[in-house]
Amino acid sequence: MKKSILLFTVLLSVSFGIFPVNGQNKDDKVSVGKDNRGDPPYLLESGWIPMLNSKNMEGWDYVPKTGQGGWTTTPAVIWDETDAIFPLKGAYVSGDRIVNTTDPGKKIASDIYTVRKFGDMELYLEFMVSQKSNSGVYVHGLYEVQIINSYGKDPSSPGSICGSIYDYEEQENGKFVGGVFPLIRAEQPCGRWQSLYIHFQAPRFNSIGEKISNAKFIAVMLNGITIQKNIERKGMTRSGMKIGESEENPLMLQGNHGPIAYRNIYIHPLSSPGIE
Repeated sequence: MKKSILLFTVLLSVSFGIFPVNGQNKDDKVSVGKDNRGDPPYLLESGWIPMLNSKNMEGWDYVPKTGQGGWTTTPAVIWDETDAIFPLKGAYVSGDRIVNTTDPGKKIASDIYTVRKFGDMELYLEFMVSQKSNSGVYVHGLYEVQIINSYGKDPSSPGSICGSIYDYEEQENGKFVGGVFPLIRAEQPCGRWQSLYIHFQAPRFNSIGEKISNAKFIAVMLNGITIQKNIERKGMTRSGMKIGESEENPLMLQGNHGPIAYRNIYIHPLSSPGIE
């Protein structure tokens, strides 16, 4: 009975605009997509493949030794900063978005990855963070775009800014290197749905397995604003999956660093990325 009341309350709140809808609040003007205006690219173009089925976590698997599961689908997400443990909550039934803080029995949620692998691709997704959220979108399971609540903050390292590209696994003079600050700060306050678009070129290998070109983020857009352009990655992020670089790998979402919710996850596989 309590679950039914919770679901009804959440859906009623969404209908009357209490929670963000379609990636924005009532008074916000947020554009998304490759051309920085209009609807998301998966609504405008063919070839985009949904990674969520609106029913369950089928098509995703848990990264070993990163947590204890803890993800579920939900039709709506509650943002409640008064709850220090689970500030993002799901409605406990099937739905078109996923959240990692629904099951109180799972103290630390796992990182998750797609069963399907991709090469060159475009990726579009929307996310919601809470006050202490720290997640990441790992293209190919290896190269991380940071997802974190950094709105109104002035951190000194790129790893503490939403939309930054995280540093490498290797160290230089005792410090991690390779982090890339966003060209412009485009994050929004916590509790809102935000959009992320990534145009990615996979690394290339010759016939004997030697890498002949690095992976590259051709473009990264946060909330419709270009924040990264033509960033090569000579190696993996230090929290990436324990897999090698390849011309095809899965997408990973970090779930073991705090509350996070995702929705509208679409991938457009590309045979040739068409560098601009």
